Amino acid sequence: MNRLFALAGISKQGFHQWLDRKIKCKEEQMQLLPIIRQIREDHPRLSCREIYYMLKPKYMGRDRFEAFCYTYGFKIQVYKNKYKTTDSLGVIRFPNLLLTTKELTGTNQIWVSDITYYQILNEVYYLTFISDLYSRQIVGYSASQTLKTEDTTLIALHKAIKQRHIHIGSNLIIHSDGGGQYYCKDFLKVTKHYHMRNSMGKSAYDNPHAERINGTIKNDYLAYYKPQNFQELTTMLTKAVNLYNTQRPHKALNRLSPEAFEIQTSNGLLTIKWVINKKKKVTKKEKVNITIKST
Repeated sequence: MNRLFALAGISKQGFHQWLDRKIKCKEEQMQLLPIIRQIREDHPRLSCREIYYMLKPKYMGRDRFEAFCYTYGFKIQVYKNKYKTTDSLGVIRFPNLLLTTKELTGTNQIWVSDITYYQILNEVYYLTFISDLYSRQIVGYSASQTLKTEDTTLIALHKAIKQRHIHIGSNLIIHSDGGGQYYCKDFLKVTKHYHMRNSMGKSAYDNPHAERINGTIKNDYLAYYKPQNFQELTTMLTKAVNLYNTQRPHKALNRLSPEAFEIQTSNGLLTIKWVINKKKKVTKKEKVNITIKST
């Protein structure tokens, strides 16, 4: 390899610095994909150029952003999103561990997470949630002005670990979509430290419970609170998460709030098992909508 570097007229250190920049750039691009998808779902005829002016990415110019959108199937003439996620430099894919999990018997076995956007006037902000699939409780969250991992998933993950008193050897599954924030080095460093198992779905259909929490907090709470700036958004988000966890009844939880449900199950007053994918046969070609039933 040293001879190749010498023939090319570059140093080994210079090559690895270039490679790190390429990987970092690719990670930042892939972080945008889930957000662009959400915006296109909310605004089906919104052009890629208008999406650029909505998001104002700091690391990508207008023309490059448009070309990026076209590459992943977001051109306005395309009615079905067909973006690639498997053959990109620096992209890590994890298997969907929910498809091989038969049942849940308690908290801190599976966490699900997703990132969504929230628009206030002409500014777009980002909300990250991590929730416990067993009790539906939101255990970590963040509001951010950027899509950087240190502003989104990393903050939410540290909150969840602190709140749940997670220790090394937890072996819990953290499930998400293929967003770059979930395979970034800093995020994986934390999950590896606590022996968490990373799991990823290929589409929103593979992470329905996280998607549902996104919609609930945005549409049932924040839309009525009407925050006018980022500071108000962070304050009102905390209020919404607290009310969701402590007061909002869930049909699947015997009409209990997530917090009350956890108290009853931990005290032995209620015994619940969630059976996952019991009746649905999974094939490699089939997109599985995860279904959960209590027994």
